[in-house]
Amino acid sequence: MSYRGYTREQVAATLEHTVLKPEATKEDVIKNAQLAQQTGCAAYVVAGINLATAASVGGWGSTALCSVIGFPHANVSRHILAEEAVEAVKNGVKEIDMVFPLGHYRSGDEDGVRRYIEIVCEVAHANSATVKVILETASLTDDEIVAACKISEAAGADFVKTSTGYGSGGATVDAIKLMRATVGDRLGVKASGGVRTLDAAIDMLEAGANRIGTSNTLGILAEFDNE
Repeated sequence: MSYRGYTREQVAATLEHTVLKPEATKEDVIKNAQLAQQTGCAAYVVAGINLATAASVGGWGSTALCSVIGFPHANVSRHILAEEAVEAVKNGVKEIDMVFPLGHYRSGDEDGVRRYIEIVCEVAHANSATVKVILETASLTDDEIVAACKISEAAGADFVKTSTGYGSGGATVDAIKLMRATVGDRLGVKASGGVRTLDAAIDMLEAGANRIGTSNTLGILAEFDNE
């Protein structure tokens, strides 16, 4: 069965099932890890405090374990950020989502921003892990989105991502199109923040995203049963 040219399996393989609410219990983390694996998601995304619990589930296979660092506001120092990255890869993480330091960028410190991203890329790439930089596009102008994409690419990032889910807005088709136009096929593009329906997910994929971050994986995939 397909919808708008996508099968259930194809959509599932783009989804990053996300559990980042601070009230998530260890039981929630384990249950959702199993859900991500069973549905064939691209990745399972958790906060650092829940990383060891998620890693203990094992059996990851094609679903990558992913952790956020410097989340959600990039308010930690480079030293702490590096320690978070080291702890993540020690727990078997294959993907890291880090936050772009917007305040430093707007202060004109582009070199500092690049180094902030580079230190994570160095740790991740030395351990065969990929890095996604969360731009918080709802807080950026189009010119800033382009600049943030270019800085992230220059620093060695593998993906650029729209949102933390804690900003003023989530992913939009226009932002995804602009990000894809900026990075071409050199980087991945992840749409995250407010993507809760199958149509919304496919809209993002058609705009140029190749990953979708969502906490509503089951709801999105269940829509195939109604088509």
